[in-house]
Amino acid sequence: MPLILSGRYLPEKLLGRGGFGTTFLARDRHMPRLRPCVVKLFQPATELGAEQLQVAQRLFNREAEVLAGLGNLHPQIPDLYAFFSLEVPGYQSEQVEEFFYLVQEFIDGENLEALMLRKGALPESEVRSILVETLKILDFVHSKDSIHRDIKPPNLIKRRDGVLYLLDFGAVKRVTGATAGKSTGIYTPGYAPSEMMRGAQVSPSSDLYSLAVTCLELLTGKPPTDLFDAQHNRWCWRSHIALRDASLAAVLDRMLEESPSRRYPSAQAVLTALETPAAGPVRQPQPGKPSPPPSQPAGSQPTAGPIQPGPLQQPGLLPSNPPPPKASLLRPLPEFLGNAAFTGAEAALLAIAIASLLGTTLVGSGVWLGLLAGLIWLQARRIIERIDLVIIGVGSLVAVLLIGPLHSALVGLIGGAIASNILVLAGLAGLLLTALALLFRLLYRLISHLL
Repeated sequence: MPLILSGRYLPEKLLGRGGFGTTFLARDRHMPRLRPCVVKLFQPATELGAEQLQVAQRLFNREAEVLAGLGNLHPQIPDLYAFFSLEVPGYQSEQVEEFFYLVQEFIDGENLEALMLRKGALPESEVRSILVETLKILDFVHSKDSIHRDIKPPNLIKRRDGVLYLLDFGAVKRVTGATAGKSTGIYTPGYAPSEMMRGAQVSPSSDLYSLAVTCLELLTGKPPTDLFDAQHNRWCWRSHIALRDASLAAVLDRMLEESPSRRYPSAQAVLTALETPAAGPVRQPQPGKPSPPPSQPAGSQPTAGPIQPGPLQQPGLLPSNPPPPKASLLRPLPEFLGNAAFTGAEAALLAIAIASLLGTTLVGSGVWLGLLAGLIWLQARRIIERIDLVIIGVGSLVAVLLIGPLHSALVGLIGGAIASNILVLAGLAGLLLTALALLFRLLYRLISHLL
């Protein structure tokens, strides 16, 4: 096989393999600085029958058509650079083999599935931002009479500068001259609404359902199968997380309605709802109004009849069945350092209080390190966060300073000078832990980059 495809594209390294294709990082020899690009080789499994092979070929061709029509018109959809075939002499025979290639824009970043594996559940504010950005992209896609049909974390990638991209348009449904069209059975179980799994009509609300499931997975760090109550046939995500934003919770509930007519009719309608404050408590889905249960773990590949063509992988995509996300302290830098400052100060305040009550010295009691570990664990599990930190910190300081017997014992134990400057002592402890946390983060980033 030629090492330089079409005399222009030089494959550099393998990025991944999907159900019917292989993806490479390549360089374009005809562009300045050998512009990086993604080359997808159509390479289905050998056991596919003639009809299945036609389905796979149609999906591959469809992605090229959609990227040509949408990617070059929207900044958050990869551009199509080329689509061509090569005829190559057989390795051990005179038979000529034909290979099909698709060349598209390289998005240097990390998809949301990989992001969850590294960081765990994402903060509510970050998920809301992802929801808004994806809705804007879907609004454009739907305006072009297209339905994506495979919204899920692996198909949303954040570029290094934070810009969100929507990937994998092989399953896109073209809906010409109508608002909905029949599904062809290509979807990812767990994220797909009931009408898609039944092969019934799909509409823009079908993408909105899948996007809501994606947001719940990002918020909780759990796959859809863990968020669905199969016994009552309903989503039970509220038992895993309590959102502070009632508007966001209400919007997600409506996007998850079983009936398409009860969901929002368009992405723009969801954006409008997100800007409107929720009026009163959010309605919890009832057992009598079921939602379709996810029938396969998160991350599974789209299915088309008896075959599973799966998306051709993009840079940053991980294998189709990753381990469950783990909790992580490496959150956004302001939140990370704020948690460190709180942890140091609060551990110091609690250590002062406990040491004075027990009649021991701070060093001899060893309580500070134990409290430190406990506070870190509580924040890692998100049992306490944000406003909780302020309430707990202020409450602890008031308790140490104003409770008479405790303050008197403290004065006798460590001296009036230090007791009158408890705030300074707590501040120094907070600064110390902040400095240590920043050093840890820098070392972690350096080691991760080297590995």
